[in-house]
Amino acid sequence: MAGLPPRDRGGGEAPRRLVCCDAVEVLLIRHGEPGWVREGRSVDDPPLTHRGRRQADALADRLAAEAVDEVWVSPLRRAQETAAPLAERLGLEARTFEWLAEIGAPRWDGTPVEVVERVFAETWTRPLDELWDGLPGGESFHDFHRRVVDGLRAHIDGLGIVTASEDPRLWNLVDPERRVAVVAHGGTNATLIAHLLGIPPVPWEWERFVSYHASISVVRPFAVAGCHAFTLLRFSDVAHLASELQTR
Repeated sequence: MAGLPPRDRGGGEAPRRLVCCDAVEVLLIRHGEPGWVREGRSVDDPPLTHRGRRQADALADRLAAEAVDEVWVSPLRRAQETAAPLAERLGLEARTFEWLAEIGAPRWDGTPVEVVERVFAETWTRPLDELWDGLPGGESFHDFHRRVVDGLRAHIDGLGIVTASEDPRLWNLVDPERRVAVVAHGGTNATLIAHLLGIPPVPWEWERFVSYHASISVVRPFAVAGCHAFTLLRFSDVAHLASELQTR
C-alpha cells in the first residue's frame, strides 16, 4: 500500500518508512511549533521552540531514507528551521519560494498577546464578504489565495503535472514518478490541498484543514476520465511524533 503508514499516537513504536510509489506525490508538511510569544508579547516571524526543533528532527528521521526529489520551503523562519534537518538528511538543497509564505499578518512584533487574540476573535464575527479582506493591516485572503495558486501553477509543471480541465479540476501527468516535500504553513498547505482537489476557496482555509505541527499530508493523483484527479491520501499524519510532541 502506498502512502504513509498508520501508527499508534502514543509513541514508543519505531516509525515505519514511507512506501515509495510509482506516481506523483506531494508531501505537504506543516512547520514545527513556533515561539509566537515572548514575555507576553507577540513575535513576528518567530523561530521554532525547543519542542519545535525536536519535531523537526523527528520529521527528518522519518523521511530520511525516502525517495524525495525536491524540498520546497516557505521563506519564513519557522518553515526554514523545520526544512533544514530534513534537507540535510535527504542530501538535497531546499528551494525557497516566496509564494509558500503564510498569509501576511499585520506587524505585531512587541504587541501584547491579549490584543492580538482580541483582534482574531473579533475578525470571525465580521460578515462573510469582509472576511475576504483578511485582518486589518494584513494581506487579504483574496491576495493570499491568488499568490499561492499562481505560485503553484508557475512551478507545478516541474513536477510533471499539467492542467487538463478546470471544472472539474483534472490534470495530465507528464512525469508520473516525481515526489516533492513542501514545508510550509497551515493556511498555505490547506490552500494547496483545496486547489489540487478542485475545492472552491473560503477565507477560513486554516479551519477547514487543521493540521498539526510537523505533520505530513499526502496528495496523490488517480486516473479518471482519461486524465487524473488528486486525492487526499493522508492528512496531518503525526505517526513520527511522540504524544508530547503533538501540538497545533
